Amino acid sequence: MNPLLRLGELGQSPWYDYITRDLIASGELARLIRDDGLRGMTSNPTIFEKAVAGSGSYDEDIRRLGREGRSPGEIFEALAVADVRAACDAFAELHRCTGGLDGQVSLEVSPEVANDTEATIHEAHRLWAAVERPNAMIKIPGTMAGLPAMTRCIADGISVNVTLLFSVERYAAVIEAWLAGMERRLERGEPPGTVASVASFFVSRVDAKVDPLLDASPLRGRIAIANAAAAYRLFEWSLGTPRWDRLAKAGAVIVSYEGGRDQLLGVLNGTLDLGIGELQELSAQLEGGQLRLLAVLTRERLPSHPELATAREQGVDVVVTKFRGLAGPKGLPPAVLEAWERGVRAVLADPAYRREYARDGLVPAPMGAAEARRFTVEFAGEVAESLRALGVLR
Repeated sequence: MNPLLRLGELGQSPWYDYITRDLIASGELARLIRDDGLRGMTSNPTIFEKAVAGSGSYDEDIRRLGREGRSPGEIFEALAVADVRAACDAFAELHRCTGGLDGQVSLEVSPEVANDTEATIHEAHRLWAAVERPNAMIKIPGTMAGLPAMTRCIADGISVNVTLLFSVERYAAVIEAWLAGMERRLERGEPPGTVASVASFFVSRVDAKVDPLLDASPLRGRIAIANAAAAYRLFEWSLGTPRWDRLAKAGAVIVSYEGGRDQLLGVLNGTLDLGIGELQELSAQLEGGQLRLLAVLTRERLPSHPELATAREQGVDVVVTKFRGLAGPKGLPPAVLEAWERGVRAVLADPAYRREYARDGLVPAPMGAAEARRFTVEFAGEVAESLRALGVLR
């Protein structure tokens, strides 16, 4: 199966970071949308420069605009706006049938104004009016000057794609800027659901910068994905806040995969005083100072947090054992079960995998199918006994 179509089935929206007049005029873009599940497109000045330099299809327009007395910058912008308009039209039906959730095309403000808030706002408004398509997005860099520009543009009804995001901390500031812009629309009585926003969080460039510093470390090639995962956890946390809840009730929409939210959302939004969670899933909030660790529920202190006492050391007689397993249909052939068991034991014996587990205080303890069944029955009995002792069960 086409992997792009499979991505769509999994709830992802593949975008193309490329645009040329030839791609649109030849019908190739329409084919990608129709046959390959392409859901959006983005561009930047470098992409347009390569497109214009590498194709003769722009020559006549360049000569015409030059005869009109346009400057090189004005000619470049006119060509870019025309291409983005045409791409928006190619995506128009997808944008319409998805209710505006897909089918956007981005056009970036000039990099020359990246550190000038007012100039960025002016550029964004001018480009938005020039393209004049509901499925256009204006790209604004995630600089400190770009954040208030993002807020203002969203409040004014301009769909924004925030780019050049590398750190979780800056992404947190982007979320704040987005919320502030949407709240301003709400205060004006304007519908938040008509404004689309994208946060373009860079991945591969992080590894390109960090890997040379890691020598032969097993972390090479893994930092960027971990960084992006931490940013996504922050995004999920933002969906549990009262501010988002107010916007959602007013019609704002977030496109996300289906899944459970972090169980500590109640702590983060102030409706609970404490909660229990896994360190691996809370790293972004811990690093951002939004959570404070009180105790670990393991038998021994964690190597990664030796200063943090266990609950037992603090007078609370609680130890939590976490287990995970592979589940398959009832009646699987013994050969299949044996293959699974061999595979699991091989993975758990891998030194790199064991180091990752040990860092978080986890101990791999594989069980075979028969042992796992006995363990599950015993565990269920212990839970039932505890619930009866608490009066939950009779």
